[in-house]
Amino acid sequence: MLISVKVIPRSKKNSVEWESWEGGAGGEGERLRVRLTAAPVDGAANEALVALLAERLGLPKRQVVVVRGVTSRQKMVEVVGLNLEDVKRRLG
Repeated sequence: MLISVKVIPRSKKNSVEWESWEGGAGGEGERLRVRLTAAPVDGAANEALVALLAERLGLPKRQVVVVRGVTSRQKMVEVVGLNLEDVKRRLG
């Protein structure tokens, strides 16, 4: 399943929360807002994002993949093996 994620690097602590948002072209819905202590340098923030989500979801890192937005704060992350209800329950 694909999840829209907004990453905020260089935060004081790592955290994950759901937020409502309005995207371009009338799109709206929920996305994850993920705060990371890692800086967006040499892929460190992407690696931290994958590690944090995998840990919170109880999955191996290979099942959490950034599929779009590698160099952006707005990302699409694929979570393999879980549906939306499972993801929401595990992330709170």
